[in-house]
Amino acid sequence: MSADIEGASRQRRAAVVVNPTKVRMSALQSAVAAQEAKGGWAAAEWFETSADDDGRAAVERAAASSPDLIVVAGGDGTLRAAAAVLAGSGIAIGVIPSGTGNLFARELGLPVNNLGSAVATAFDGDDRPVDLGFARLERDGGDSEERAFLVMAGIGLDAHMAAHTNQKLKKRIGWLAYSDPIARSILGNRRFDMTYGLDDKPDVEMRAHTVIVGNSGSLTAGMLLIPDAVIDDGLLDAVVMRPKGGGGWTNIGYRLAFNRVLHRTRFGRFIGRLTPKPRAILYAQAKTLRVRFREPQEIQLDGDPNGSVIAVHLRVEHSALTIRVPRG
Repeated sequence: MSADIEGASRQRRAAVVVNPTKVRMSALQSAVAAQEAKGGWAAAEWFETSADDDGRAAVERAAASSPDLIVVAGGDGTLRAAAAVLAGSGIAIGVIPSGTGNLFARELGLPVNNLGSAVATAFDGDDRPVDLGFARLERDGGDSEERAFLVMAGIGLDAHMAAHTNQKLKKRIGWLAYSDPIARSILGNRRFDMTYGLDDKPDVEMRAHTVIVGNSGSLTAGMLLIPDAVIDDGLLDAVVMRPKGGGGWTNIGYRLAFNRVLHRTRFGRFIGRLTPKPRAILYAQAKTLRVRFREPQEIQLDGDPNGSVIAVHLRVEHSALTIRVPRG
């Protein structure tokens, strides 16, 4: 049999990486089997994550099986681990969203809270190349490590919310659970000293309250935090909040509330050009961003706390991932 005939007759096969604590296994297995039968796929190989692994080992085993598609079913941590392993591999990734935020899935228009549609998109969607962020975390003791992030890395208020919000309450009432840490942070207005640099530009000293670096710019409920952030433009976008008091927080609140109107409509862009930009909030864009702090600061990656750092070096890998998205 020639190589062309053999390749044409070979059935496509998926590998499914699943966190069994986040997904109803029976429902997922039924949905995957239905798509395999519909599209003439061979039976998938299944790889479960374990309590002592963040998902990387399961993803590495899945990738080693040479699949045509890797379906990732689990929380944000499982998806982030998969992204770190599969960056640059060219293997298509189907995402089965699970959890409270699902910002990455929402940014790409993936089905959320609909298992059947999510699995159908994974098997029969279009391939879209997207960027992946990397953060090299430098600890106070001199240790360093690099971790991937899909959506945002945050320092200050953003990281404090991730680390100190009651997780059971967050699961019950969603983002309303953040109201207490936000209120405490605003009332205390705790700021920190830092230096930052963009690409090959010289470092700048600043006193700030919150720094967020995004691969995409939207939050839950459609709030647009970083207007110019695009998930496939090969750039990272940063927002620095540096209010000096209640008036500064008011300006930030208005800006965030109306960002989507100001940046996504023609009339809004016209109004934005006439409106003075608030000094309490700054935006920047670069391929690499380095930040160093006078004292250790908490950091979060995609909403998960990652301890304290004395410095962070952030970079973006353009078109590192291939994600299955809804057709059209």
